[in-house]
Amino acid sequence: MTAAIRPRWEWALHDDEGEGVPEPVTPVFTSQFDAEQWLGEHWRALAAAGVSSAQLHHDGEPAGPRVDFLDS
Repeated sequence: MTAAIRPRWEWALHDDEGEGVPEPVTPVFTSQFDAEQWLGEHWRALAAAGVSSAQLHHDGEPAGPRVDFLDS
């Protein structure tokens, strides 16, 4: 029997008030590296869509500090 690899990492996105935003929706990842790489490539587009910060979750639990998107 082959074990299935299931996604375990995803980003929770927040607005300026720290409230969760339902959209845009982020992909779910099988590795922390892939999740962090995706955020590095997409944070500007997320910020343009009204997202102020993101927090990585692993199996539904926060995994590290919130990442703030600073204006540059």
